[in-house]
Amino acid sequence: MLKVPGAVDLSTSLSTRLNRKCFCITLDRTALWAALDREAGEPGFSEILMASRPHLFSNVPVFLAASALDEMQAIVVAVEAAAGLEGYRDAVLSWAPEIAQRNFGPVGALMGYDFHLDDEGPKLIEVNTNAGGAFLNALLARAQKACCSEVDRALIGARDDHFETSIVAMLENEWRSQRGVGSPRRIAIIDDQPEEQYLYPEFVLAKRLLLRHGIEATIGDASELKYDGGRLRLDGQEIDLVYNRLVDFTLERPEHAALRAAYQSGAVVVTPNPHNHALFSSKRNLALLSDPAALEAFGLSLEVRSRLAGIPRTTLVTPDNSDAAWQSRKGMFFKPLSGHGSKAVYRGDKVTKGVWAEIARGGYVAQAFAAPGQRMIEIDGAPTPRKMDVRLYTYDGQMLLAAARLYQGQTTNFRTPGGGFAPVLVI
Repeated sequence: MLKVPGAVDLSTSLSTRLNRKCFCITLDRTALWAALDREAGEPGFSEILMASRPHLFSNVPVFLAASALDEMQAIVVAVEAAAGLEGYRDAVLSWAPEIAQRNFGPVGALMGYDFHLDDEGPKLIEVNTNAGGAFLNALLARAQKACCSEVDRALIGARDDHFETSIVAMLENEWRSQRGVGSPRRIAIIDDQPEEQYLYPEFVLAKRLLLRHGIEATIGDASELKYDGGRLRLDGQEIDLVYNRLVDFTLERPEHAALRAAYQSGAVVVTPNPHNHALFSSKRNLALLSDPAALEAFGLSLEVRSRLAGIPRTTLVTPDNSDAAWQSRKGMFFKPLSGHGSKAVYRGDKVTKGVWAEIARGGYVAQAFAAPGQRMIEIDGAPTPRKMDVRLYTYDGQMLLAAARLYQGQTTNFRTPGGGFAPVLVI
């Protein structure tokens, strides 16, 4: 991390200037493709998989003031502190399904805290318990080349190699939090039709990482899991720990019955799991985390409550308050309680009356609009703006990696020329 002598405002000013004026291409795609092939252990891996993912990686980095990163980390710590309070836990579990009630011990592998940045500082807009992209971003950070002295110094932190050992320690800790001792012998990376997932390449990277550290690992479809005799198996092999990438957060779909039964019986360690999602990622929780009075009633200190001012005010939409929500809609974002990613998310000033009829029935939260940051890039030689957000990948409140996403449109996507994942360079 580059420390600029002087103060916070100088660091912020420099990062803003670089995001607006630095058009240098820092991504060494040749080096990245070679690294993907090497890490995956498959020559041609990158060429085959990236052919259908042309906008997965941006060519440019995002610059972030050290003070802004400190604020983000403080917000993460504050959220985790709130989640540790009995009153808060009772409240969020009161609207969670039965499967989420029991705490088996794991705190949730690779959480994702998503931030927008504006002139007032970082705003936490979402918490994810199955955040994708960490393994890809760790590799991306190491495939950057310096274009100027500022980038050269900032790259020192971005190329930190502690990510890999932190991942292994994280999964071993998740195991011990439920089992007490030892380590998992075999880990399954589980999703629906994993080879069809856009981020499938990182499943391969995760598997290879574990194998390098002596842990048997496999990638599997949740529907192919079998649970019998008190054991969860995939292709006949017993699974000790599931790294869960499903978006069926409560494991309620029929094809997830085996995993659900094994999880509920404690036969397998699942991380992240339904309990983790209920504590951190339910959209409804944002209404509590952005309510100072509720946080005070839970016993959260004034200092920690002040950090949570970085969460835009969020309220539950109900038929009773829908008229008021309609009147204030232009300053709001509407998100479904049961959604994930950007599915069925609506910006208030673009909501049609037909869509509003659905929102007004309930099942949505209204979040005060927090503008995303902006990164200028070059497209065909012309300066072009792209929106950006920053994700902190964390474990147990500690940051493992920071990455950005550049995009165009209402929400993040990987369809934007010049967009995609970008490394965060701290200034």
